Amino acid sequence: MTLAGDPALQRCASGALVVLTGAGLSTDSGIPDYRGPGAPARMPMTYQEFVSGPAARQRYWARSHLGWSRMRRASPNAGHLAVAALGADLVITQNVDGLHEAAGTPSLVALHGRIADVICLDCRRTSPRAALQQRLESANPGWAARHADVAVRPDGDVDLDDTADFVVPDCEECGGRLKPDVVFFGENVPKPRVERCYAAVEGLAGDGTLLVAGSSLTVMSGLRFVRRAAQRGIPVVVVNRGATRGDDLAAHKVETGVGEWLSALAAARSVSVPAPVAIGGDARV
Repeated sequence: MTLAGDPALQRCASGALVVLTGAGLSTDSGIPDYRGPGAPARMPMTYQEFVSGPAARQRYWARSHLGWSRMRRASPNAGHLAVAALGADLVITQNVDGLHEAAGTPSLVALHGRIADVICLDCRRTSPRAALQQRLESANPGWAARHADVAVRPDGDVDLDDTADFVVPDCEECGGRLKPDVVFFGENVPKPRVERCYAAVEGLAGDGTLLVAGSSLTVMSGLRFVRRAAQRGIPVVVVNRGATRGDDLAAHKVETGVGEWLSALAAARSVSVPAPVAIGGDARV
């Protein structure tokens, strides 16, 4: 992939840059996306369902216990490392997997939070997911081994219906309801995060570019920034396999591997990118 043959690379090779990433960036790390070509239909649990009663939370945590035990071992891929090296004014990620943080991305807004954090809905105490994972393992011995063959989802969930005997610990501080500190469908992204992202996008006016990498832009939480850029006359570049809701607003659309394209962009911006290194275990949580 060369700069001369790709007008999208030419557009992003210099000037200010804001990068918006989605689940397609993490597929090379072994985390499936929701809406890429060939992805099965998935409907994540909504906030309203999660707070509807103990059975819903039991179902969520039983599935998440299995998915998290695998997701926490994922490592940043070449695309994450390229994004970290680009020198973007801001990286906005819709992902909750923590891989941008693990890659050392210097200026980052995790729009939907991080699956590695837990919050109590009653006292608002936050705690590490790794600590809760140990409590879940102690309360449910052998659970992970009995369900080792289920498929992982992008948000750390899995496909599993047999959850009725799963034991869910309460908050150690107040005995309240624990929830991953991420934005579920049906919740709003915290206003300060949104305002910071809007400000970064509007700061691109003049010579900057909004780059979308690995997102179908199906949900409004990411699409709104593309719309704002288009309204301000700021060029938008979309790199994604398959159609997105922002294609008609993009100055350039590229259908190719996100990691490969981002690596080429890093080269075009004359920045060095380290080789991916497997992390494993709980090193990044």
